Amino acid sequence: MDVQVKAHLFNRAQPKRGPIAMANNKATKNSKKEEEKLPKKSIADLLKQLALATSASSEDDTEEQKPKPMSEYKFWKTQPVTKFNEAVSEEGPIDRREDVSRVPKEPYAILDLFEWSDLDIEDDSEMSELYELLYEHYVEDHDSTFRFAYGKAFFNWALKTPGWKKQWHLGVRVKKTKKLVAFISAVPATLRVRGNTFKAVEINFLCVHKQLRNKRLAPLLIKEITRRVHLENVWQALYTSGTLLPSPISTCRYAHRPLNWEKLCDVGFSALPLGKTRAQMVAKYALPSITKCTGLRRMEVRDVDAVHSLFTRFQKRYQLTQLFTKEELTHLLLGDDEEQEKPDGEKVIVTYVVENTEKKITDFFSFYVLPFTVLNNSVYKSLGVGYLYYYATETGLDKPRYDAQATNELKKRLENLISDALVLAKGIGMDVFNAMTSQDNVLFLEDLKFGPGDGFLNYYLFNYKAFPVGGGFDSQTREYELEKRSDVGVVML
Repeated sequence: MDVQVKAHLFNRAQPKRGPIAMANNKATKNSKKEEEKLPKKSIADLLKQLALATSASSEDDTEEQKPKPMSEYKFWKTQPVTKFNEAVSEEGPIDRREDVSRVPKEPYAILDLFEWSDLDIEDDSEMSELYELLYEHYVEDHDSTFRFAYGKAFFNWALKTPGWKKQWHLGVRVKKTKKLVAFISAVPATLRVRGNTFKAVEINFLCVHKQLRNKRLAPLLIKEITRRVHLENVWQALYTSGTLLPSPISTCRYAHRPLNWEKLCDVGFSALPLGKTRAQMVAKYALPSITKCTGLRRMEVRDVDAVHSLFTRFQKRYQLTQLFTKEELTHLLLGDDEEQEKPDGEKVIVTYVVENTEKKITDFFSFYVLPFTVLNNSVYKSLGVGYLYYYATETGLDKPRYDAQATNELKKRLENLISDALVLAKGIGMDVFNAMTSQDNVLFLEDLKFGPGDGFLNYYLFNYKAFPVGGGFDSQTREYELEKRSDVGVVML
């Protein structure tokens, strides 16, 4: 089995996922007046530039979203993945030789300069090493302006989901100095593809030190994490990439919603449109100061049973989903005990429920926070970035998904719920809010002033053939599919 890294929920699709190669067309800043005349990076550019985190096959990939002959995919052609244009007649595993006794018991050989290392993320010093590696090498722009600001709380949330295993936090160190120079992770998952449910893993955070990209460490990391996953009798994986690999089960489009347009403009990521004033742009993206949904409050542990029931029923409308136990959903929507005690402004994951007058939970929504550090700016040191995560509502669940009345009711309800999410996100310092065309998001993206991005995120299944799953946009016109919507119910971190 080969598994590959995902792309972050940002919006850049052209450069190779190396960590992130961010193409910058920054305008020269001479004066305030001249600056506004020159073409700055737009919000779309900002998000575009951050979609392509390190690719598991970065040494094989092309920058264009066009398939190459399979013979040119040196690594992926050896793996149990669906080939381009391969006809799928039946869904299911590609390699059915699922026998743990056949799995090598020893790690794959690695260059003598390096050694494998199981990273102990419960150890503060090793957590700091992971932070440093990802901060310096996972996401970067060409002029070193922005970097993801990971923290201990984020890693605890993303890498310590129930059932996590230390051996699935795989590092590579320089043998002589013990310096951490590469990493890949897997976390357990239960996936549903239409009527089929199976154990799998999600692959994330594949990162190789910039100076070691020619050592073929990325494919080796994938092979080794695959071996370790197989030893636990798990044979499938889910991964995402902004790069086109053999062969996506679905593709979703990025969308972004400015929350603090003036700040984004000041740091050079939003252009002042011709004929518009700054005041007009600020007014365009203005939000109410308070939320509108009656009964809206923070989710608490006591809500887990009700939220789990609602979410499970709501997710049945999609064809590609992840099934969560109550323990898993508690972790993903509330975090650990320490996270639950924090105010919203300090949390990694923020979740709200709507409770009606009969004390029934009728809705919930969530978003997670992963800010940027802004380098070389005398005024701003960070950008607050929120990402729409999971949500569910009772609205329309009593009718078929594509019923006209149910769709209209769902559209209105989601607009209200996600509008409140935007208000809350801005209230805790978020400057931009990102979403995909997955779930039922296309029903509200345009009306809530999300701008369609230029980046696309491909979803892949390892060792599993499946019919295509709609991603919420037309592959020819690139426009939102308002009627069909998306059948992707999975949100990858």
